[in-house]
Amino acid sequence: MALKVYEYKNCSTCQKAKKWLENNDIAYTALPIVEQPPSLQELKTMLSHIRERGGDLKHLFNTSGEQYRMLKVSDKLKAGMSESEALKLLSKNGKLIKRPFVLAKGKGTVGFKEDVWSEIF
Repeated sequence: MALKVYEYKNCSTCQKAKKWLENNDIAYTALPIVEQPPSLQELKTMLSHIRERGGDLKHLFNTSGEQYRMLKVSDKLKAGMSESEALKLLSKNGKLIKRPFVLAKGKGTVGFKEDVWSEIF
C-alpha cells in the first residue's frame, strides 16, 4: 500500500516532505487535507502512532494555524476537551490537522523531520 500523504498545496513543509519521499523512491498518494481530511479511524490510528513515540493528542493539531487560534482549541484542550470531541473536530476541519499527515499500513507520522522519516519509512 502506498503512503497516504494528506497535504496542503501551499505548505512548504508538505513540499519538503514530498520531495524527500521522491528522492527516496517511496511511492505515495497525495490527498488535499482541507477538502478531504483524514477519517475518524485514520485520526485514531495516527494518535496511536504518536503515542508510541511519546506524544499526545495535541500533536495532531496544527498549533500555529489560524483556525487553531480562532477556535481557541488550546483553551478547549486545557479545559478537558475529550479525545472523542477532539478527533471529531479534526475529522471535519483539515486546517486544524498538523501536516503533512502521513499514513501507511503500520506506519504514520505528522509533520516533517527528516531523521524521524528516515527511521519510520
